[in-house]
Amino acid sequence: MTHARTHTVTTGAVPVEAGELFYESAGEGPPVVLLHGGMLDLNMWDEQFSLLAGQGYRVIRYDARGHGRSSTVAGDYANHDDLHALLTHLDVPCAALVGLSLGARTAIDTAIAHPESVSALVLASPGVSGRPFSDRYVAHHTAQQMAAMGDPDGGAQRFVEHFLRMWVDGPYREPSEVGRTLRERMRASASANVVRHARGLGAGTPREVGAADRLASIRVPTLVLDGELDSSDISSNAQAIARAVPGARHQRFSSAAHMVNVESTALFNRAVRSFLVSTTNLN
Repeated sequence: MTHARTHTVTTGAVPVEAGELFYESAGEGPPVVLLHGGMLDLNMWDEQFSLLAGQGYRVIRYDARGHGRSSTVAGDYANHDDLHALLTHLDVPCAALVGLSLGARTAIDTAIAHPESVSALVLASPGVSGRPFSDRYVAHHTAQQMAAMGDPDGGAQRFVEHFLRMWVDGPYREPSEVGRTLRERMRASASANVVRHARGLGAGTPREVGAADRLASIRVPTLVLDGELDSSDISSNAQAIARAVPGARHQRFSSAAHMVNVESTALFNRAVRSFLVSTTNLN
């Protein structure tokens, strides 16, 4: 255990099918789980982890399989079942899930596959299982990523740079128009994942629930957050969720692309805090 500000941070590894998940937990109160985006790790929630723990929540963040300090992918797996195993191990029967991108995709699948385990959803820059990517900008950089794979002469660096172009800069900005600190922070996380989990590329396929056609079955309070500078695929996902999930709220941030929690931190934190207060009992 280590101390962060005024609360204790507990760390550990939870066994899951053919692997384990690394997690951190802090604070006491209604449980809130933070789910990071693809190619990143739990550190992308630094701006929210301590804040929420200090506001009366038990906050849990973890590295998804194939990311950070969790196990490398070694076969087919299901992110929503991994999360359910984590919650069970930590004796959390029900939690609010705050996910970004891949994390939102996992949160949605969990709400459908394990509805008893989810009390509320915050879906930032959301992915949705079963919805295809069609944005030409994303398709271009994805193709460039694939071309870089396996190239021993700078391929890994190019792979990460195309990730940054898609999911940090977005289609409406050049790298020079994005804060250098943000870009380098995301580059460091993505580069570490590429090195640590390289052998897991292509080693297994995630099993998903096909949420695209099942969004209307979600019956928990839901907040959707996205940035106006993100790709059209993500904007379309956000709109589809807001239309289909009964009672869902939707808020857009005008000056952010994909990484809304670190680009529009104050607005993001305010929106999440207000939503959680309205859906959880802090008494």
